Amino acid sequence: MDDYPLLNLFLTMMYVFLWVLWFFLLFKVVTDVFRDHSLSGWAKAGWIVFVILLPYLGVLVYLIARGKSMGRRDVKEAEDREEAFRKYVQQAARPEDGQGAGGGHVTELAQLAELKDKGHLSQEEYEKAKAKLLV
Repeated sequence: MDDYPLLNLFLTMMYVFLWVLWFFLLFKVVTDVFRDHSLSGWAKAGWIVFVILLPYLGVLVYLIARGKSMGRRDVKEAEDREEAFRKYVQQAARPEDGQGAGGGHVTELAQLAELKDKGHLSQEEYEKAKAKLLV
């Protein structure tokens, strides 16, 4: 093997890649065990001990036994995040409810300006109310 330094480099890179891939898979399994609410505490502890004591066999058995549900949990989590994002965007886009991203203050400032223009508020009252809103 000393005659082929590029082969040694290639093998080293492959080993490092497989090692990183292995850790990624191990962490994915461990996080999935803790994310699964259908497992009892003892079942979670059992899977973690199995994966730590016999890492290769433990991860392989976990993927065979629970791989489909692992995928379903990933999809469900992505859908939940998407739904939460949509709700946030809808909430931020509605200025009239006062909960949006500054929309409530804009509406109230417009109402104050309208009251001042109609003569229902003096200039001093308008400035005080505006300062109170902007603080």
